[in-house]
Amino acid sequence: MNNLFSNAGRYAGQALVYVIFAAFLGYFASAPSYSHFPADQALIKLSLAHGAAREGGCRRRTQAELRELAPNMRRPMDCPRQRLPVVIELSIDGEMRYAASVPPTGLSGDGPSRIYQRFAVSAGKHEIIARLRDTDRATGFDFEKKATIELAAQQSLAIDFRQEMGGFLFRW
Repeated sequence: MNNLFSNAGRYAGQALVYVIFAAFLGYFASAPSYSHFPADQALIKLSLAHGAAREGGCRRRTQAELRELAPNMRRPMDCPRQRLPVVIELSIDGEMRYAASVPPTGLSGDGPSRIYQRFAVSAGKHEIIARLRDTDRATGFDFEKKATIELAAQQSLAIDFRQEMGGFLFRW
């Protein structure tokens, strides 16, 4: 009989712990009000991964140089691995919101430059200018796109870059 009461007490205690834990989870799943993003704002995301030109350029190897190399290493062009940094600017409504020279990734500096930035803007019409330089030129930009975009509240605009598709892509 004593064993019956101790088992019932353990089960009741275990049930009480489960109920308290479930109440705790239930409260924090719905009760604290959290706003991920202001209701009257729109979002512009600049997100891209782009590999700039190789630093220093390529040169053609001579026949003598090719003969000295192992057969599996005989590429006619000798190109450095290191890439140039990507220079990017983003202007929203005439205000420079982002300007950076982003170095390449990778141990040898041969990977793409990666950029992810978020900008909260008011809902409405916005003038956006995106510029990118991925060559060794000293001034100016290789790619530029200007657009006037109307964004509603809680709407998101993604700015991507694909060289094979002509440059900057605006998607919403």
